[in-house]
Amino acid sequence: MEGSVPIKHIVARFYLTTGGANPVRDWLMRLPVLDRKQVGHDIRDVEFGWPVGMPLCKSLGDGLWEIRSDLPSRRIARVLFCVIEGELLLLHGFIKKTQKTPPGDLKLARRRMKEAKR
Repeated sequence: MEGSVPIKHIVARFYLTTGGANPVRDWLMRLPVLDRKQVGHDIRDVEFGWPVGMPLCKSLGDGLWEIRSDLPSRRIARVLFCVIEGELLLLHGFIKKTQKTPPGDLKLARRRMKEAKR
């Protein structure tokens, strides 16, 4: 419909530690402005288009997903997330430096996902 406002299919929220820290937001804020904007646009595209497949989103199995961002700084970022109670929970963000997602990053995201589902 012309002039209609797009509707979010799902709302993204940041994972918070039990101590109240916000590691994904903190990581985002350390990125250069243009890179941060690109990651933000990609998260927004997932919110308004969910479910989204490749090349923007990829399932990592067992309910863990990644948002895939090509940054203006010529780097690659990933934001790992899960869907809990109809919300997109942003679990972990990092700059990708190898072909495969590092096991430590996957382990951290899976631990946070498990913690959030309790």
